[in-house]
Amino acid sequence: SLASTAITCFTRGLDLRKGTEDVLCPANCPLWQFYVFGDGVYASLSSVCGAAIHRGVITNAGGAVRVQTLPGQDNYPAVNANGIQSQVLSRWASSFSVTAGTKNTALEAVGRSVSTARPSTGKRPKKTVDKKAGNKDCKADIAFLIDGSYNIGQRRFNLQKNFVGKVAVMLGIGTEGPHVGVVQASEHPKIEFYLKNFTAAKEVLFAIKELGFRGGNSNTGKALKHTAQKFFSLENGARKGIPKIIVVFLDGWPSDDLEEAGIVAREFGVNVFIVSVAKPTTEELGMVQDIGFVDKAVCRNNGFFSYQMPTWFGTTKYVKPLVQKLCSHEQMLCSKTCYNSVNIGFLIDGSSSVGESNFRLVLEFVSNVAKAFEISDIGSKVAAVQFTYDQRPEFGFTDHVTKEKVLSAIRNIRYMSGGTATGDAISFTTRNVFGPVKDGPNKNFLIVLTDGQSYDDVRGPAAAAQKAGITVFSVGVAWAPLDDLKDMASEPRDSHTFFTREFTGLEQMVPDIIRGICKDFLDSKQ
Repeated sequence: SLASTAITCFTRGLDLRKGTEDVLCPANCPLWQFYVFGDGVYASLSSVCGAAIHRGVITNAGGAVRVQTLPGQDNYPAVNANGIQSQVLSRWASSFSVTAGTKNTALEAVGRSVSTARPSTGKRPKKTVDKKAGNKDCKADIAFLIDGSYNIGQRRFNLQKNFVGKVAVMLGIGTEGPHVGVVQASEHPKIEFYLKNFTAAKEVLFAIKELGFRGGNSNTGKALKHTAQKFFSLENGARKGIPKIIVVFLDGWPSDDLEEAGIVAREFGVNVFIVSVAKPTTEELGMVQDIGFVDKAVCRNNGFFSYQMPTWFGTTKYVKPLVQKLCSHEQMLCSKTCYNSVNIGFLIDGSSSVGESNFRLVLEFVSNVAKAFEISDIGSKVAAVQFTYDQRPEFGFTDHVTKEKVLSAIRNIRYMSGGTATGDAISFTTRNVFGPVKDGPNKNFLIVLTDGQSYDDVRGPAAAAQKAGITVFSVGVAWAPLDDLKDMASEPRDSHTFFTREFTGLEQMVPDIIRGICKDFLDSKQ
């Protein structure tokens, strides 16, 4: 039989490499520190030993567990079992299940402790290069918002600096790894250093050591808002397409309100974590303005973004679980991505040359593109207009704010049949569909679907749409002339123009259109 691998309390499903793996969980893992998502089938983000205790496969005395990798799924439920409260997760790319390992594998594992840290690369010269690049698997731009108030005091301020230093080192800072900066919150916020200032852990450690304690009220809200607005600019070293994270350290409670700062951070696409230390005791609650301050500020109130430490003493064991959270980029629900920050308008040709059955294929194409995006009141939005000589708005960007409703509205579009005035339809859509959202935070895209020659000029209206900040993709079928398609498409025209002879060919284009939207989104992003 296979020998087991000894793992730690914090090893996650995604840290294991094999499809089926026998592992050995240690004894006495702190139950409240486990992150477990789901029940029976666990998201691979979950702690393996935590899931095994939750499932009842082992107790807190540890033991042998067999881990089986499974595909990802939607909606992992939250269930309380065996002293562990598992958490909800809406979607994850892979899962695992746990069953009891066999005893003989456990015997073989004795004395064979295998570190779950990254394996050392030996003494090859390549190592220096790697060190400079940092941990490439951890993509994050992080601001540590440290507490410099009288609440924490000089002594604990120094312990806080030590803790932040350890987190910074374990993150694996480097040119291609995480970048960090520090802001001190007290009476007034002070940005101590930016993301761009240091790309080596040694330098960051030195800079953290040198920080002086400022003192003053604990105006964390003010500091959080300031950091969300000012810290992550490109000129200060923020990188395109990398999650922006603020880790707020709070000793006790804030002197000001965090709610507005939390809203601002979410608007700016920043993921806020709160590490609360020595949280208010029962006697102190009367002094706390708003007992729910953590829930108001974090990115999502789902348990993932809040972290508690009882005191600043003996915090080493809290370093690794915090680092694991900061490196889980799929969990950064507040990041602005092409999936949650675009408006996509579909302009659908309903002319008589299309025909009823092909029109269904067009709607299927529209659904498949829309399906890829995270549609919600604060996320991406979809609208559709059908045109012949006339235009018929099917639904606008604010009519349906869930994916289900959008997909059902697309299914219910009735075929018009008639002529083809594509230019007029583009003008109509620019004015009436995109007009109301032009100052919103999302990037605007128009996908024009047509199967023939337009009776009017398309070049002028398409240029006006692009001038209004709309990126145009043209999708032609059958008799749509390539010149018209190119005239409508945004630059570079070749990558924004699509053509297929048959309506059945639309399906293959879906991934390319989605990729095109995401590429444009990233290129445009500040």
